[in-house]
Amino acid sequence: MESVLFEVVARWLHFLGALVWIGHNYATAVTRPRYVPLAAADLSDPESPRQRVLLQREHGAFRYASLLTWASGALILWHRGWLGDALSLHGALAPLGLGMWIATLMVANLWFVLWPHQQRVLGFVPAPIDERLRASRVTFLSARVNTMLSIPVLFFMGAGTHGVALFG
Repeated sequence: MESVLFEVVARWLHFLGALVWIGHNYATAVTRPRYVPLAAADLSDPESPRQRVLLQREHGAFRYASLLTWASGALILWHRGWLGDALSLHGALAPLGLGMWIATLMVANLWFVLWPHQQRVLGFVPAPIDERLRASRVTFLSARVNTMLSIPVLFFMGAGTHGVALFG
């Protein structure tokens, strides 16, 4: 019973974390389909309408949802004894492993590329205006990379249950 409860809780954490994380990516892609360059005036005045929109958009929950999603997925695989084979892309667990490796790249992109640049754009980290403007383009592109990578991740996570047929 404990094992079944653990599996259910971990799956729901994985599902809800992915919903917040990937949902944020998709919502951003729909509401901002094109890159609209910021002007120096947008970032120099903390009360400017564009700066306020940027601050309101940055809520941070999606960053932590990425960690929850990745960790709960790894925990599920570990609990089942599949983590080693999935990470080494062995046999029927190769699709899950490939999805996990791509998701790992997405988490790294979010925390080590997107977030440091976003901190500059928002003024959380002091930077000259020209650097903040350049960083806004980097955050846009980094977010788009994660949105595009989410498509194969979702495919491989779904294909994981059918791995025997595909990779057996």
